[in-house]
Amino acid sequence: MEFARKVWKLLVGIKDGLVLVFMLMFFTVLFGALSGRPGPETQVREGALLLKLDGAVVEEPAVVDPLSALLSGQAPMKQYRTRDLVIALRAAAKDERIKAVVLDLSRFTGGGLVSMQEVGAALDEVRAAKKPVLAHAMVYGDDAMLLAAHASEIWVDPMGGAVIAGPGGHNLYFGAALERFKIKANVYRVGTYKDFVEPYIRNDQSAPAKEARKALYDAIWAEWQADVKKARPQADIARVTADPVGWIKSAGGDMAQASKAAGLVDRLGDHVAFGKRVAEVVGADEVDTAPGKFAHTRLDAWVAANPEETSGKPIAVVTIAGEIVDGKAGPGTAGGDRIAKLIDEAGEDEDLAALVVRVDSPGGSVIASEVIRNAIERVKAKGKPVVVSMANLAASGGYWVATPGTRLFAQPGTITGSIGVFAVVPSFEGVLAEYGVTGDGVRTTGLSGQPDVVTGFTPEVNGVIQANIENVYARFLGLAAKARGRTPEEIDTMAQGRAWDGGTARQKGLVDQFGGLDEALAFAAQAAKLGEGEWHPLYLGEEVDPLQRMFEQLGLADEEARPAAQDFAALTARRQQEQLGIVLQRIEALFSGQGAQAYCLDCPVLPGTAAKAAGQGGWMAVLAKLVG
Repeated sequence: MEFARKVWKLLVGIKDGLVLVFMLMFFTVLFGALSGRPGPETQVREGALLLKLDGAVVEEPAVVDPLSALLSGQAPMKQYRTRDLVIALRAAAKDERIKAVVLDLSRFTGGGLVSMQEVGAALDEVRAAKKPVLAHAMVYGDDAMLLAAHASEIWVDPMGGAVIAGPGGHNLYFGAALERFKIKANVYRVGTYKDFVEPYIRNDQSAPAKEARKALYDAIWAEWQADVKKARPQADIARVTADPVGWIKSAGGDMAQASKAAGLVDRLGDHVAFGKRVAEVVGADEVDTAPGKFAHTRLDAWVAANPEETSGKPIAVVTIAGEIVDGKAGPGTAGGDRIAKLIDEAGEDEDLAALVVRVDSPGGSVIASEVIRNAIERVKAKGKPVVVSMANLAASGGYWVATPGTRLFAQPGTITGSIGVFAVVPSFEGVLAEYGVTGDGVRTTGLSGQPDVVTGFTPEVNGVIQANIENVYARFLGLAAKARGRTPEEIDTMAQGRAWDGGTARQKGLVDQFGGLDEALAFAAQAAKLGEGEWHPLYLGEEVDPLQRMFEQLGLADEEARPAAQDFAALTARRQQEQLGIVLQRIEALFSGQGAQAYCLDCPVLPGTAAKAAGQGGWMAVLAKLVG
């Protein structure tokens, strides 16, 4: 009988394997058919450039797991590279075939402040070329409003509106809960403001952490308001944020009318009415004659038709985006080994003129950060200029990897600094004691059998771990001091785990000057003694796997698989789910056995990050890992 069961399991395994192989073969053939016969959505046509942002804007899109996407039965949330949007808009401003730019933000889930500002500046270039920019959405949140503010005409669905919340919010604190369940969080840290560990040992935010967080968010909030007011002077932000309930009630509870009265939007209309308006500007769609259709070119087709120049010497650009982790993870997550390999391979190219390090990370593993930093130093040791460009976040480990740069560029809205280190390890001696289970034995030294997460840590092991954390912090100070031409003591006064906005960081000397990736590339070219037309950017590690491209194309074609446009209730539900995902990530971090970390709790979680970290299954996958 046992033999029969084993044979049956073998046959079922063979069957499942064959089914998977045939499915992959089917989709491969389908991909070939899609690639060989480009439809109208993959062609460049005269009309509008349509930016239908059904997802988040990120520095580096995460890899889609084809098998998980296939089994989930739904298209994964799309991610759009900030640089692709900027390049596309600049090309649209100069190309006579593009008569206008259309922003469809109905399913937009947001992006970082700096990313939104960079795309907004590119939209300004389109308008400067006398081409209209028209935006439409069901609901505009903060990020969508920042983008739309750069449009010449903003539409909102009559059932929707605009909502401005501003940065900030609450973290959850597990101190009392862990105490109730007799779980001890053994915390080791250096830095008064290094508050990542506070949720595990407190029931509220400490006064220093609150002080630092308020200063940071006030600066980011002021930057957001200044950008919106400059792009759209008629927007009455104070009216909307001072008394949101009274503001909406003044319009009879109609959020769309209230948004128009406050100057946040110009016109009300559904997607059909909006489409007809666009058709008046760019012409009707001759292929799709349904109501509200207009002639357009999609982003993917436009980017493919407008590749960057590749003449001259290469200036390598390596992107460190997302949490910095040990191993080969990514893109979208900064696997230390993967990124170091990319840098080392580029460094072997004798023709390489310089290296630009683009950072958009809240930090993470100290070991992985050091692996990346060492690789950058190896390129620098060959006499190549190394320049750092900070995007939305370059904090903690994100600042660690920036220290080799001879010139550090940031934006006023960048969050950086957070020079501090911590480790947190749970132990369960209290849980076992509750059930009458205790530990006893013989030790030859204070470290014998340690660390023991079951019966507790000895004072000696606590001292060793804390000493190690203090040593890592001292190294962090030394790296930053050497890079910035200061003493470790001077850096310590602005470190202590405190995160700073880009403007304050520049005043304190943690960064050199304001500027984006373009400015960093130009500086690197100048340092390499290259003139205009004598160099081109070479972006490392952006080759797309053919199978992943197939799923992206299938997802692009399957509009029904994507979520519907978000009203305010749907926006609230999505944020609730994201928050739950973040909470579960925090719990997972406690039990994951991570080593020394340089991670920034003050840094906002960028859209899609929680789900991305958990994999395609989102927060449910994290929950399964915790209870499995």
